[in-house]
Amino acid sequence: MDITNLLTLQCTMFLLVGIGAVLKRTGVLPDSAKGILTDFVLYFILPCNIINSFQVEFDMSILRKFAVVLGVSVLVQALSYTLSKVLYNHKPAEVKRVMQYCTIVSNSGFLGLPIAESIYGAEGMMYASIFIIPMRIMMWSAGISCFTESPDLKSVVKKLIVHPCIVAVYIGLGLMIFQQPLNQFLTAIPEGTAMGMAATVITGTLSKVVRSSGNCTTPLTMILIGMMLAEVRPREMLNADALTMTAIRLILIPGIVFLFCKVIGINHLLGAICVLITAMPAGSTSAILAAKYGCDYTFASKCIVISTLLSLLSTPAWAMILG
Repeated sequence: MDITNLLTLQCTMFLLVGIGAVLKRTGVLPDSAKGILTDFVLYFILPCNIINSFQVEFDMSILRKFAVVLGVSVLVQALSYTLSKVLYNHKPAEVKRVMQYCTIVSNSGFLGLPIAESIYGAEGMMYASIFIIPMRIMMWSAGISCFTESPDLKSVVKKLIVHPCIVAVYIGLGLMIFQQPLNQFLTAIPEGTAMGMAATVITGTLSKVVRSSGNCTTPLTMILIGMMLAEVRPREMLNADALTMTAIRLILIPGIVFLFCKVIGINHLLGAICVLITAMPAGSTSAILAAKYGCDYTFASKCIVISTLLSLLSTPAWAMILG
């Protein structure tokens, strides 16, 4: 990767995060704005970006690459789950459960997808969208079980199939696979006719809406991260347990994945996506669940803030290592 582009990306991330923090501190964006913007990004902006990333020429090699990415992702989730079960047994129960959840569940969907696109373009975004599917399954099963009893299979499947980002993957895959027949159908409509003009206007409008909306992903995401960071005072952020979890999430697990991809000789882009998405900070839902189920939600907030801040340094570092 070009070092200039990497430094530009890092500075852009820091600046947008800073803007979010300033807007939150000055009251321009009130507390209620965080929830509204989060839902807006999750239910509209991010799905648009995912759909747009699948607009590539389809061939069977893409499906084979999807299978490779999914396979690696399943192994990553197995590794994360195993580490969460063996590394924190000496910690108090309320801290242990938070650290376990943060090890299993990362912010790969909300933060990882726009970063993957920023570094590796639409193709990287497409493979990253496939990579996070097993993580979402773990989030709603093993992740939830860190705080309470594991939900039944029906609940997990229901949450998975209707999640907006997963629905966007369905749509993107459909458009990619049936792109050629769809184009042939549209070109078969005589130009100049009312039907032809309507088809051109509708498809062009939808395409531009999806593309322009998806382009808002990175700035909105980084501003939201800045709003979250602004809620914690700097002197309250240092915590040994949170730093330990952060090192495991940002360095140890992606380091193991990096070595694994090198050993098995996985495609460079696919390996880079797997490592980069694995190296995302703790999931922002950890504080919400900790508060709901009587765990140390203040500690969970520190885990989110520390891991997110340090990821602004570790992500470019991983990008340089991956090349």
